Amino acid sequence: MELTSLADLLDLQEVDLQIDRLLDQRQSLPELEDYKTAHEQVQQKESELDTDAAHLKQLELGLDKAEGELELLELKLGEHETRLFAGGMSARETEHMRLEVQSLKGQRGAMEERVLGMLEDIDPARARVAAIQAEIDQLNASKSELEASIKHQWKTIDAELARKEERKKDALAPIDHDLLELYEKLRGIKEGVAVAAYDHGVCGGCHMALSPAEQEEAFGDELPRCVHCRRILVA
Repeated sequence: MELTSLADLLDLQEVDLQIDRLLDQRQSLPELEDYKTAHEQVQQKESELDTDAAHLKQLELGLDKAEGELELLELKLGEHETRLFAGGMSARETEHMRLEVQSLKGQRGAMEERVLGMLEDIDPARARVAAIQAEIDQLNASKSELEASIKHQWKTIDAELARKEERKKDALAPIDHDLLELYEKLRGIKEGVAVAAYDHGVCGGCHMALSPAEQEEAFGDELPRCVHCRRILVA
């Protein structure tokens, strides 16, 4: 194994670690959690809005029906009163009409009370629907701001990632294929650090000192490996 190739691994690893940090930064922007929270709040509020809007619709339909019935009662009452005041009926017919007018007035009064009660219910329901919609609009505005911030930061990070990827291509060129395979395998199980500088008898990966016997064991093979963490050592 060429020592120059081992040394090149340190350069490659530094680029890979920089890429890892950028990817982690991309995935852990504080705005992402804020956006997720705002999105969940919007969904919750939209569910509340659906429920309250359906309730409001029922109230409005009930009010329309009651107002229509009240209008019919008033028309019928007006017709009966006109006939009553016009005269020309027998005493029995007059008394029957008088009682009918009295009954219609009672029904009208009851219906007016009913309509007033429904109006009292419908106004708060409309206000609640409007308030929830205002909350949704505010949350969506916040989401839009967060989305714009996230996209801007991602654009900056992605541009830096592209530069690092170009550097990685250059760093890969001089490295032996078999060595690269081992490097990638170790990176996957050693938290991204497959190669460690060996300095003053200490592994730069696990920071463990190697005894003279351990040093002889580590550097006795063609590919130096730390006896403690099994990372590739570059002296």
